This record gives sequence, structure tokens and C-alpha cells, in this order.
Amino acid sequence: MIGAWFDNHPKQQAAKLIVKDKSHLATKHLPDVWERKDEWYNFKNINPGIKALITIDEKSYEGGKNGDFHPMAWYHNFEGGRVFYTGLGHTNESYSEPLFLQHLLGGIQYAMGNKK
Repeated sequence: MIGAWFDNHPKQQAAKLIVKDKSHLATKHLPDVWERKDEWYNFKNINPGIKALITIDEKSYEGGKNGDFHPMAWYHNFEGGRVFYTGLGHTNESYSEPLFLQHLLGGIQYAMGNKK
């Protein structure tokens, strides 16, 4: 349902996120390249049908295992419902960061049925 399985993660560290879709409620406010510190998940069995909103540049940190296509936030439809996933938000600081909070709000609004 979510679109991928958690595999593992390296230590928390700064990295560069690439915003792939600036038209979505969860990403329209973000810069093209978003640098931040977090815990960067590696995934397995990534569904090819997900629509990646944000990918991570694996050259910008240590421990990435998904290669050139390493999504960190995405959306897709599943059995008539809307799924939004973000792999961000593993630090306490995230929850006082305006860009991250708007990212979460946009994802919730999308899942509730608002247009992207």
C-alpha cells in the first residue's frame, strides 16, 4: 500500500533533496534543492507506479543504497484511495521547521482529497 519497504538507514546526516514535482501540495513551496539533516531511509521493492515528489542525491551523503532513483517522498493511488508518503521527519528539529511542516500539511491535504 505505501509504495516501498523500509530496508535500512545510515546515521543521521545532512544531504541534498531534489524536488521533482513542484506542482503538488506537499512540494510546491520547496526550493528545487532542499538541504537538510535527517535519517535517510533506504528502500526495497519500490513500486514503479509511485509518483516521486522528492528524491535524494546519494552523492551528497554516506550510506545511500538505492542509486540514481532514491525517492524520499511520493504519492500514488491504492485501491481507490490516495497514499502520501514522506521519509522525512526523524529529528526533533524537523517539527519546528516551516518548510517541513508545510510539506506534511500538503501531504495530508492531498490524502484528504484536495487537488494536487
